[in-house]
Amino acid sequence: MIKLEKNISVLGSTGSIGTQTLEVAKELGIRVHALTANENIGLLEEQIRIFKPEIAAVANEEKAKILKEKVKDTSTKILAGEEGICQAATAKNAETVVAALCGISGLVPTSEAIKSGKNIALANKEVLVTGGKIIKKMAEEKNISLLPVDSEHSAIFQCLQGVRSKNDLKKLILTASGGPFFGKSKDELEKVTLKQALNHPSWSMGKKISIDSATMMNKGFEIIEAAHLFDVSTDNIDVIIHRQSVVHSMIELKDGSVIAQMAVPSMKLPIQYALTFPHHEPCAVESLNLSKFKELTFFKPDYETFESINLCKKAFEEDLCVVLNAANEKAVELFLKEKIKFLDIIKLIKEALEEFKNTKKPSSISEIIELDKKIKAKTAIKAEKLRK
Repeated sequence: MIKLEKNISVLGSTGSIGTQTLEVAKELGIRVHALTANENIGLLEEQIRIFKPEIAAVANEEKAKILKEKVKDTSTKILAGEEGICQAATAKNAETVVAALCGISGLVPTSEAIKSGKNIALANKEVLVTGGKIIKKMAEEKNISLLPVDSEHSAIFQCLQGVRSKNDLKKLILTASGGPFFGKSKDELEKVTLKQALNHPSWSMGKKISIDSATMMNKGFEIIEAAHLFDVSTDNIDVIIHRQSVVHSMIELKDGSVIAQMAVPSMKLPIQYALTFPHHEPCAVESLNLSKFKELTFFKPDYETFESINLCKKAFEEDLCVVLNAANEKAVELFLKEKIKFLDIIKLIKEALEEFKNTKKPSSISEIIELDKKIKAKTAIKAEKLRK
C-alpha cells in the first residue's frame, strides 16, 4: 500500500461522499486533520476514534455538546455551529479540504477554506451553482486548485488532460443515468412516491441528491458547475442518458473525435483522483470488464417531462442560480417530508424563477446567503398554498 504525505479536512464526513473519502484516505495512508458533520454524532464518534483528527465540528450545537462528552477521552477538539465548521475548513495543518457538505450549507465553509489557501476537492456542487463567479475568482486570486469530485466532472477533467489547446474543444458531454423515472411520462410522475424517488438505479447517495437525480435537477446543476469549472458556455454542454453508468462523461473535439472516461460506477475513483492528481494510484475498486456488458446505450433526454435541465440553463443565462437552488432545496426538503408531490418540486422552482427574475443579483457570499433565506421562506409559503 502506498502512503501519501498529505493532510486533509473532510467537510461532511458522515455523508456518502465523506465516508467514502475516509475509506480512500485510509487506503492511501492520508492523514485526516479535521472532520465535520451536521448532526450524526454516532458515526462521527466512530470516525474520531479511527482517524484521530485534531478537530471535529458539528453544525448542531446541542449534538456537539453531547459528542464532546462522549469523546472526552480522546485528544480531538470538538467545535460547534457554522463557526466550528469554518474553523475545521481553515485548520492550518491540512492542505486540502474535501468539500462534501449538502446544499448551500457548504458555501461559506468552502469560501473560508479558499481564503486560507486550501486546495479544494469539490463534491458540493451547490457551491459553484450559487457562488460560481465569486468562488472561481477567489480560487484564482489564492492560486489554489479546485478539483472536481463529481464523477461527471472528474471524467471531463481527466479527458481534458490530453487536450493541448482549449481551442481544440468543441463541447462537453455529461452522461446521466436517467434516474429512477427514466422513460416515465408526466402523467405517470403525478403519483410517484418518496420511496420510488429515492430508489436510484446505479448510485448509492444521500436523500437530497437522490431526489435531485430523480427530477434531473442534479444534471442541470452539473451543467452549471461544468460551465464554471471548465469555462465553457452552457450552449456547448450536452447531456446524454447512459443507463449503465460506465461512461462517466465525454468531450468532443473540433475534428469530431470523442474522448470518454470509463470505469465501474464507484465514487471512490473520482474522490481518489482529486486527492492524488496528477497521478492515478491503485484503487480498491474492481477494474472495468467491458466483456460483461452486452451493450452500452445512449439516449436523448426527455426535456419535456424533465424540465429541470433547461430550467438550469435558463437560470444560468439570467444569473438566477441562487433563486433556482434555494427554491429547489426548500422544495426537496418538503417532498422528503411528504408535504408536497413530486411534480410540485419543479412547479415551485418555476414560480420562484418567475417571481424573482428582476431581483438584485448578489455580489458577495453574504448577499447570496441572504437571498437564499428569502427565497426559501417564499417557497415554503407557496408550498402551503399548493396543499390547500
